[in-house]
Amino acid sequence: MRKIYLLPALVGLLTTVAAGPLAAQGAQGATPKQKAAAAPKAVAAGASPTAAAPAGATPAASGETATAPADDKIKAIDGFRSAKFGANEADVRAAITKDFNPKADAIKSQDNPSELTHSVLLSVPDLLPNGGTAELSYVFGYKSKSLIQIGAVWSKGTDAAMTAEKLFSNANILRAHFLSEGFKPDSIAVNMPVNGGIVMFRGSDAKDHSVILLLQGTFENKENNQRVLTPTSLLLFYVADAKSPDVFKLPPGQF
Repeated sequence: MRKIYLLPALVGLLTTVAAGPLAAQGAQGATPKQKAAAAPKAVAAGASPTAAAPAGATPAASGETATAPADDKIKAIDGFRSAKFGANEADVRAAITKDFNPKADAIKSQDNPSELTHSVLLSVPDLLPNGGTAELSYVFGYKSKSLIQIGAVWSKGTDAAMTAEKLFSNANILRAHFLSEGFKPDSIAVNMPVNGGIVMFRGSDAKDHSVILLLQGTFENKENNQRVLTPTSLLLFYVADAKSPDVFKLPPGQF
């Protein structure tokens, strides 16, 4: 079972890669290390290098831009489907049952010994239509014991039939959806290269709740100094507070 981390836990994942052309290919990569990432600094939509999809997948668009919504029409992120930020575990389990009607033993539990958070996990076939099986994780805060993050992962680890082409297709479908949703324009980032992958989309609402879509994989240097990404996993996160998450931290001055 993979370890569930909050987004800020592995800040190094979002260190920008060296400048240079960026592309992506559909060759099958190795089994990914399941890691989450910190929220990146926002950049203008379409300003970052573009991920070129493999044959048969929808190409990543380099000219996509977000239309500024009216203040009262900014997308509100309150959780995922029936599971809402701030809910306790019993309510989240009830929401999972409502949304997916899983078997009684399908929902698993997991504790994070370093962040002292608790999670419940569920594998869901076709969470995204024709997208393969994903693993959902619902993370409860250290102090609040309430829902602070929902994640979804697609990879060989969640679905043995997963392919790089399918990961690209899922990423492009979700990015196009989020770009049409009306997030705060100055919070939107697309196609942003980071260590270990590409942030396909990042956006926040008026309360700084965030959605982050990260395509992870391995980079190779090809002809003409082109950096090519072979994808191994796609991660989607809904985060209540990426800047100050409810996780255990040692008090200042204790060590």
